[in-house]
Amino acid sequence: MAATARTTDLLKQVYLFNDLTQPELERIMAIAYEKTFAKEQPVFQEGEIGDAFYIVTEGQVRISTMVPGVGEEALKVLRPGDYFGEMALIDDFPRSAAAIAHEGDIRLLAVYKRDFRKLMADDAAMANKLMSVFIKTLSTRLRETNEKLKNIFAIAKAF
Repeated sequence: MAATARTTDLLKQVYLFNDLTQPELERIMAIAYEKTFAKEQPVFQEGEIGDAFYIVTEGQVRISTMVPGVGEEALKVLRPGDYFGEMALIDDFPRSAAAIAHEGDIRLLAVYKRDFRKLMADDAAMANKLMSVFIKTLSTRLRETNEKLKNIFAIAKAF
């Protein structure tokens, strides 16, 4: 995929890439693929084995999970500059939630695990920068999940 100035500018604003230099951003763009999805089309389903992570460049993506006896529970709506699915780059476990085009058509950049791992193996300095941010992201999401669980337990205890 050819990197457009607009897309490169967006990458500079993505938290994951804050510490990267312009040449490092260009290396990311060299392995990124543009993907489009129509409204309500799944990017991936909960339970699938992940092979890529995504950066939202246009539109909104709904991250949701299926709750038995309740149905779909939206966990978050992501906007341009947000990223998701990064756990697929780290482990080989099934996706913990679904990602769905939320409103209108969406445009994403996809970075596949095989390309990402090769890039990390070839550039240890960039790998350290990115893995540090991945760890911070996962830690933040775990803390948010813990808070949600506390609230759920507090509500359940009231009944």
